[in-house]
Amino acid sequence: MNRTELRERILQKAGELGFCAAGIAAPGKMEQPARMLEMMVAEGRHGQMTWLATQKNERRNPSLLFPNLTSVLCVAYPAAAHKEKTNPYLARYALREDYHAVMKRKLGLLLQTIEELSDTPVKGMACVDSSPVFEKAWAERAGILRTGKHTLGIIPGWGSNIMLGELLLDMHLEPTTTDVTDPCAHCNRCLQACPTGALTVAGRIDARKCIAYLTIEHKGEFSEKEEKMIGTHLFGCDICQDACPHNGQAGSVTDQTTTSAVREPLLELTPEKVITLTRSSFKALCAGTPIYRTGLKRLKRNARAVLKNRDVL
Repeated sequence: MNRTELRERILQKAGELGFCAAGIAAPGKMEQPARMLEMMVAEGRHGQMTWLATQKNERRNPSLLFPNLTSVLCVAYPAAAHKEKTNPYLARYALREDYHAVMKRKLGLLLQTIEELSDTPVKGMACVDSSPVFEKAWAERAGILRTGKHTLGIIPGWGSNIMLGELLLDMHLEPTTTDVTDPCAHCNRCLQACPTGALTVAGRIDARKCIAYLTIEHKGEFSEKEEKMIGTHLFGCDICQDACPHNGQAGSVTDQTTTSAVREPLLELTPEKVITLTRSSFKALCAGTPIYRTGLKRLKRNARAVLKNRDVL
């Protein structure tokens, strides 16, 4: 099997696994994303996400993370269907199995396929979100998306309700060269929709004002200002994504056997119910979902703020 045919078989398998986009990038340093991150950290816009200031060299040069890096296989997975059942207190992706686990499994199966198809031994490293990798920048280099003004990746026909992952490989695959045009142009709906001013200008975010950051990553109690900022959000926020016109065009997941179906009990979760949760009931309800990582203490903090804000509204 020649390299061109091998590449096409790999990309085809990615689609069969439920990834809505896949592409390949040649390795190289990521200087511009590194500079942008350094600026964010220097200005304190990363909030308490201290890990963003670590492993700078690996982020800039993933060959330090994975020696003998020869190709970066980038994939995107639909986080949620735009028109499915929702809970107004929770971000859509929080209603299902944690995407880290889902994508790690699928990337493992994809790597297994590559190993089976290749005539020579192949080593690979799966990365999903928590690895020090500039995921959007690599996906842009692979030609599968462009970053929108809300700082999220936008895939033509799918929108921004996606999660990204990578396979760092020690085998050469010809890079994909699709050129995704600017998806935003003169549209500023996401910037106008953000109620807290977290999107200061196009492509720039202040996490300290972001509802998703405040309800998920922020540790400790809220200040009075932060408490008001989260409004009626228990976990995460979809406001900028709901405002994005690309998300109304999103397709449907091709892999209907995925285990990331909506957990029906979470559709009924309210701040009142959160307040009554015990550790065991919280685990039974949320284990294996993105909510579980935030923990019961922070979720109850969020619930108290929502109840207070809701009484004022």
